[in-house]
Amino acid sequence: MFEAIKAHRPANQLASVAMSEAEARSDRIAADDPLAALRSGGGYATILVVLVAAGAAVLSLIASNAANPLFITALAVLAMLGVFFVLAMAAGHIRIGERLPEADLLKAINDAQKEAILITTRRSGQPIYANRAMASLIGRSETGALGMLEDFFSGVSDASEALYRLNRAATAGESRREILPAPLSDMNGQQRYYSVAVRSFTTDVLERDPGPLIIWTVADVTEKRLAEAAVSATVDATLSFYDTMPLGLMRIDADGIVSDANTTLIDWIGISRDVVEKRMLRITDLVSADGAEVLMTAARRGTPSLAIDIDMAREDGRSLPMHLVCRTHDAADSSGGLIIGCLNREDDPAAGSDDAAAELRLSRFFQSAPFGIATVASDGTITNTNTAFARMILDGTSGTGEFVLDALTPRTDQAVRQQVQAGLADVLAGRGNVAPIEITVGQNGEFTRRVFMSPLAGATGAREAAVLYVLDATEQKRLEARFAQSNKMEAVGTLAGGIAHDFNNVLTAIIGFSEFLLQSHKPGDPAHRDLLSIKSSASRAAGLVSKLLAFSRQQTLQNEVLQLGEVVSEITPLMNKTLGEKISLKVLTERELWLVKTDKSQLDRVIVNLVVNAKDAMADGGQLTIRTRNVTERECQKMDHFGLAVGEYVMIEVADTGTGMSPEVLNKIFEPFFTTKGVGKGTGLGLATVYGIVKQTGGFIFPESEIGKGTTFRVFLPRYVPDAEEATAIQQKQAKKEQRHAPDVTGSGRVLLVEDEDGVRSFAVRALRSRGFEVLEATNGAEALELIEASQIPLDIVVSDVVMPEVDGPTLLKTVRQSHPDLKFVFMSGYPNDAFRSGLDAQEKFGFLPKPFSLAELVGKVKEELAN
Repeated sequence: MFEAIKAHRPANQLASVAMSEAEARSDRIAADDPLAALRSGGGYATILVVLVAAGAAVLSLIASNAANPLFITALAVLAMLGVFFVLAMAAGHIRIGERLPEADLLKAINDAQKEAILITTRRSGQPIYANRAMASLIGRSETGALGMLEDFFSGVSDASEALYRLNRAATAGESRREILPAPLSDMNGQQRYYSVAVRSFTTDVLERDPGPLIIWTVADVTEKRLAEAAVSATVDATLSFYDTMPLGLMRIDADGIVSDANTTLIDWIGISRDVVEKRMLRITDLVSADGAEVLMTAARRGTPSLAIDIDMAREDGRSLPMHLVCRTHDAADSSGGLIIGCLNREDDPAAGSDDAAAELRLSRFFQSAPFGIATVASDGTITNTNTAFARMILDGTSGTGEFVLDALTPRTDQAVRQQVQAGLADVLAGRGNVAPIEITVGQNGEFTRRVFMSPLAGATGAREAAVLYVLDATEQKRLEARFAQSNKMEAVGTLAGGIAHDFNNVLTAIIGFSEFLLQSHKPGDPAHRDLLSIKSSASRAAGLVSKLLAFSRQQTLQNEVLQLGEVVSEITPLMNKTLGEKISLKVLTERELWLVKTDKSQLDRVIVNLVVNAKDAMADGGQLTIRTRNVTERECQKMDHFGLAVGEYVMIEVADTGTGMSPEVLNKIFEPFFTTKGVGKGTGLGLATVYGIVKQTGGFIFPESEIGKGTTFRVFLPRYVPDAEEATAIQQKQAKKEQRHAPDVTGSGRVLLVEDEDGVRSFAVRALRSRGFEVLEATNGAEALELIEASQIPLDIVVSDVVMPEVDGPTLLKTVRQSHPDLKFVFMSGYPNDAFRSGLDAQEKFGFLPKPFSLAELVGKVKEELAN
C-alpha cells in the first residue's frame, strides 16, 4: 500500500489549491503580461472589433481627394495587424476557443477518487484541501470549514495513538500506514475498517508558502479484511485436515531437503517436527540411494507425476513399505520440488490376507533389489521398473510405457542394438537361454550395464511377457581394462628387461675396454677423441638400458633411508636451471616429514622427469608447484585413488599449469615408447621409467589432468620407520659421507672371477690385474667349483655373475659355503639383488655390483668387500 501512496504525482497535488487562489494568480499574470492574456484566450473579439472600428473611423474622415493615398496607408496598417495576429496564433500566443481551467480538471479527478484525500500543513495541521470523499467522511462546519480526522476516529480505542504515529512519521518525512476500525458499524451491523496512510510533500503553487504539507489518504478496506479472514479460516481448516489425514505428506526441494511434512508422516518415521522445520532432513535419510536418485531426478526435471513402491527408513532403523505418489510442486512462489503422498502399506486393511502379504513381500523385494528389474509387455513396452533399473537405464525416470529397446540402446552402435532386439524377440516369444548382453549408457557411454532377459513362465495372455535384470558392470569392465593394461605392461617390461640385461653385458665390455684404450692414448693422440666418443655413446646406451630396467622394475636399487624434503631441496637449483625464466617454481614442504627408504639417485630421476615433462607442457610459461607432505592412514582411506593400499605415506606432488592431457593420452602415458612430442624430441621412456621406479620401491603414482588447466602427478612412497640399531647405522653412514676422500683404486688379494660372457670376463680380469690383484677366471659355476677345490692357495674373494649355465651364482655361493664358510662373495648382475636373494639364506652376506660397471667401480667394490 505504501507504493500506492508514492504513486501520487505532483500534478495531482495541484488539486489541493483552492480555485480562488488559482484565479487570482491568473489575473495577476494577465495584468503583468499582455501576451499572457492572449495566451489565456480572453479579449480576442474585443481586439478585433477595436481594430475594425478604428479603421472605419479613419476612412470616414478622409477627404475624397486624398482618399486614395490614405486608403492605401490604412490598408497597410490593417495588413500588418493581420499578419501580427496570424503569427501570434501560429506561435500559440493566441488560441481561439473556450477556456479550459487546469485546476478544475484536477479537482474533478480528485473528487472522482474512491479514496478520501486530505491535505494539511505540517506545522499546524490546518486542513487546506479535501476531496469530495474526504469531505463526506469528516464533514464540514456551519461556516464551511473542514472537520478534523481526529474527530472522525474519536470514538475508536487507540485511534489517537495511531494518528499520532502517522503524524510523527509524516513530520519526519516518512511514509506510514495504519488500519483503524470505524467508530460505528454500517446499517447492516458490519464493522468497517479503514486504511489511513500519510506522507509529506512540498509545493510552490500557493501564494503564501505554508511550508511542507501532509497528504492523508483514507481507504475503506472492509471487504479485503473479510476476504482475508475467510481465506485464513479455510487455510486453518485445510492445515488441520492436512496434519491429521491418514496419508503421509511431504514436500522435497530440488536439492533433496524435506521442507515440510505432515504430522502423520512424522509419527510414522519417528522424528521430531524440529528436524523438518530446521531443514535437517534429506530424502536420502528416508529412502535408498536408488530411490532418492529417482525422486531427485523427478524434482529436477519437473516430472508431472510419478508413482513408486519403496521402503522408507524409520528413525529406529526399521523399514516401512510405502507407496509414493509424487506431483511436481509448481506454485508461483515455489523454487521447485515434489509434493509426495505416502501410503503406509503396513496399515492397508487388505494387508492381513495371505495374498496381500505375499504381494507386499514381492513388491518390497522388487523395489529393494540392488540390481535393476523391469517387466516388459508383449508389445515391447515397459510395464514396471524398480528404482535401480530407473537409475541405471532410465536416468532416474520410471520409463513406464516406453519401448524397452529404445531405453536400452539410446546411443549404442547398430550391432549391439540388433543383438538386444534379437534377444527381446526371443524372450517375448517365450524362448529362454538368451545370453547376457553388455550395453553402454551415459552421455559419453561411460557406464557399462549387463542385461539378462527371461520370459515369464505361463505369461500367455498376461500383461507382462518378459522380465529384464540389469547389473552394473562398469567397475568390472574398468578392472578388466586395468588388468589387461597391467598384463601388457608386464609383458613389455619382461621383454625390455631381458633385452636390457643382454645389452648390459655388451656395454660392460665396451665401456671397460674403451677405458683401457684411453689409458694408452694421451689427450693429444688423434684416436683419443674417438675413444671418448665411443665411451660416451656406450654410457648413453647404458642410460637407456637403465630406463628399460626401471620400467620393467628390474633395475638395481641402492636403497637408503631418506628425508624427502632434503632430497627436493638438493635438486631445487637444478630444477630452476631446467625450467628457465618463463616458469616460476614454488616448493612447499611440510615440516617433520616422515622417512622413506629408496634409491636416492632413482628418486632424483623421478622428480626431474616429472619436472621436465611439466616444462614441456608450459611452452608459454606458467607455474610449477612441488609439494611434499605426510599422508595418514585415515586420509588414505578417504582418497579415491584406485589401487592405493591403505597405509602411511609421504607424498610428493608435482603440479603444472600447462596444456593438460586428454583422457585418451592420460591412459597411455606410462607405456614405454609412447610420447606426444615430435620426432627426435623424446624417447617415450621418461614416464615409463618414473612408473617403474615408483612401483619397484613399493609406491604408487596417480596422474590427473584436464585440457587447458594443467596436470598433477602424485607420488606416494611408503613411510619407513627404522629401528634403533638401524638409526645408529644411518648416523654413522652420514658421518662417513662427510669424511669421504678420493678413493684408492689399487689393491691386492687373490680373486676368482666367474663370468660366462667373454667380453665382460676379459675386461674384468684385466682391470683387476692392472690394479695389483691376482686373478683366476672361470666361465661358469661348475668350472669355478673345480678351481676352488684344486687351488692350493686360499682365495680371498669370489666375484661372480648371477645368471650362468649349469651352475648359477646363488647355487655356487651355497655350495662354496659348505667348505669355505668365510669366503667373501660379490655378485655382479644387471638384475636387482632382490631378484635372487630369495633363493639364499636370509642371514647370507655378500656384496653386489650392478652392471654395467667401470674399472674404478669394479676395483672399488672388491676393495670394499675385502676391507669389511
